Amino acid sequence: MGAGGGWVCGGVGEEVGGPLGDVLTCRCVECRRWSGHLFAATAARREHLVLLARGPLRWLESPHSESDALRGFCSECGSSLFWNAPARETICIAAGSLDEPTGLRLVGHVYVSQTADYDEVPDDGLPRYERLSGSEDAGVRLRRDGLVDVVDEADPVEDG
Repeated sequence: MGAGGGWVCGGVGEEVGGPLGDVLTCRCVECRRWSGHLFAATAARREHLVLLARGPLRWLESPHSESDALRGFCSECGSSLFWNAPARETICIAAGSLDEPTGLRLVGHVYVSQTADYDEVPDDGLPRYERLSGSEDAGVRLRRDGLVDVVDEADPVEDG
């Protein structure tokens, strides 16, 4: 399965020539500040991602990332597009940058304790996790190739 997408300014687009992982929403403070709200991301193997034009893509260190990640954005229009953790075989792609239909589905929420005070994690029956790394043991598995599998819904974070 492949997918294409683009940026607000139209200056750069992307094509993914392989499978995409299902979507996780990240509610960490850093993603909220990066995107203006939560960050919904899918993932693809790096070698499957092709940028259709070079130019305004810029990378910024993600200073509070537990994965030493970089964030990719368009320096022309500001579109926040990628989250790249060097130790992973995949790169996360902003799900909203992909052309529809994507065929993707939302499979969980991470960093739920950092949800903004104006927001609520929806009561959608999906698992909720305190950290990205913890989601692997509690229902969502980040496969070795970095894509996401739903394993079960054991031990999600309880509302409190």
